[in-house]
Amino acid sequence: MKKKFIFLNLVIAGLYSSAQVRTSLYEEFTSENNGLWVPNDQVLNTVLLNNPLLVIPIKWEIPIPSAPSSTWSIYQTDKAEINWRYRSSTGSTLTAGPSTLAYGYPSQNTSTDVPTNGINTIPTGRFDGQHQWVFGAASDDPSDVSNAVITSAQTQTTNFRIAMTPSWNPTFTNCVVSATIESTTSFTAIGALMFRLCLIERLINFPSAPGINGQTNFYDVVRKSYPTSIVSGSVISMGTLLPSIWAPAQTQTLTINCNIPTYIHDLSQMAFVGFVQDDGDRKVYQAARTPQPAVPNDIKVASVNVPLSCSVNFTPTFVAQNLGAVAVTALTVAPYIDGIAQPIFNYVGNIAGGSSVTITLPSYTAAYGNHTCSITITGVSGGDLNTINNTIRGAFGISNIITSSITESFSTFPPPNWYVLNYDFNPATWGYSTTGGFGNSLGSVKYDFWDNFVDGDSDDLYLPELNLTGVSNPVLSFDVAYAQYTNQNDKLEVKISVDCGANWSNVYSKQGAILATAPSNSTSAFVPSSSQWRTENINLSSLANQPSVLVKFVATANFGNNLYIDNVNLGQPTAIKKINPNIIVYELFPNPSSDVVSIKSDVELNGSIIKVYNSLGQIIISDKIEAPSYKLNVRELTNGVYFIELKTKTGSGITKLVKN
Repeated sequence: MKKKFIFLNLVIAGLYSSAQVRTSLYEEFTSENNGLWVPNDQVLNTVLLNNPLLVIPIKWEIPIPSAPSSTWSIYQTDKAEINWRYRSSTGSTLTAGPSTLAYGYPSQNTSTDVPTNGINTIPTGRFDGQHQWVFGAASDDPSDVSNAVITSAQTQTTNFRIAMTPSWNPTFTNCVVSATIESTTSFTAIGALMFRLCLIERLINFPSAPGINGQTNFYDVVRKSYPTSIVSGSVISMGTLLPSIWAPAQTQTLTINCNIPTYIHDLSQMAFVGFVQDDGDRKVYQAARTPQPAVPNDIKVASVNVPLSCSVNFTPTFVAQNLGAVAVTALTVAPYIDGIAQPIFNYVGNIAGGSSVTITLPSYTAAYGNHTCSITITGVSGGDLNTINNTIRGAFGISNIITSSITESFSTFPPPNWYVLNYDFNPATWGYSTTGGFGNSLGSVKYDFWDNFVDGDSDDLYLPELNLTGVSNPVLSFDVAYAQYTNQNDKLEVKISVDCGANWSNVYSKQGAILATAPSNSTSAFVPSSSQWRTENINLSSLANQPSVLVKFVATANFGNNLYIDNVNLGQPTAIKKINPNIIVYELFPNPSSDVVSIKSDVELNGSIIKVYNSLGQIIISDKIEAPSYKLNVRELTNGVYFIELKTKTGSGITKLVKN
């Protein structure tokens, strides 16, 4: 990706030296806390990157639906300017020039709606300060941006050319931008005509998400604007006032001094975007972007890795990435295990400019369970111009042989010798719930899909390591409860390793409607009733007599609703405690079905009650069984997922039926 940016910068630099054509400005208003937009963001970025000569994107990370709670985030570092750009201009008029409160873009709407001031819905896009639908998009949603929309915006008539030249100081803490604006025709502005200059980062890669949506890669983000006047934390003005009336071939050259903020993540990804905007109607008439600077010295800790260990000893590795042009031959590294400083490590080698190297640290020791390993680079040969990207933290675990069987109903969490590996430190992960399986135990373990906005986020729940020597026919059973949000495919897997995590085999995998034990719930976080559970049984006979077995539950998020697990039993079948004596197990076959479904069960069916629920929880069939066997006619049911409840003389149970 970086190589592609460098190539495009060379092309764009040549283009803007003469500024012969119009380049459209695309502004996106999005958020670090907007989880539902994350899957579509890469699609938008691809469309924008495919049109580098037609459009220049800048992105404002605004606090909708909420502001990131951490003190360090894209929004928090520049919130005064971001607030000014997206909020309403209460009390100002279009012809009065820039607002003393905020800029006052019309909110996202369609052409038939009455606009209101301020961006109040995200994600929202603007082409040249105007609604996307002006140029053929269906709405202002960035997902409606296409090659045709970009071309339509770019082919509009423009009155200006822009040429910009940046002059960086040696430490990249300051840049003087010379911007020459030239009119191509006579022009009279409706309101105040402004030249605005924004410092962006073309690509920011965070080791952990700055907001709650899990997004770690951000493109073309506005980091600072010049010149900006801020009084008591509020922006009074942003940009440089230009003449309102222009004659053909009239020029004006601006010299803008830009102090670079210390929170820039990657100096080599910096660029300036300048644009001419009429504040009378918000139209942008021309935009330009400078090349990224060639930074000589900048090292980054790209990742840290600690393999799972089955002893107290472990050996971390980390990847050092040279973002600069000058080779790095030595590093001073400060490792931390669970926040405790370890002896300084000195690396001697060669990391060429633009390359990466994996560095192995000494071995350390830690007790059984989950841990963290942090790496901070404190010294770099030749210096390091940017230290904000010099630290990273990773999660790892240590297992040891504990037992030959497990019977766990989660009265506490985590139980002794269990642990969670939360790789991205997202607070929405495995945790404790006081809702017990089938209503018969004190608690369960819950995976918080409801609050997890990171699509694909995957966390592991480790069981104690097992010695199955002498166990001839091991079986794993557990109770599960899950509801989809609407049609999301959250996933639960059970994985087994016999070589201390070097290789894993998947013995159980269900997701979405197949995993669900209850109807979809998009109104509140799912808490299962006693009838909304299912017991899963997994034959692990292939692991008979294995001296070291690791088992983990893996939950993978897809913006869905909550998952619960209870009554985990692993061992010889005769040794497994029967947790729920009043819950019956039965099968429906065939399942899925389009015609007639039979019930197979070891309990007596005569005198039982059968009920069929749709996905909304409504009873659509209720019948009394008055024979030793029973067939359920589902021909008239529409295709979808149904829940079959069977109440017998000895107990009850609920299972799922798919009609197709």
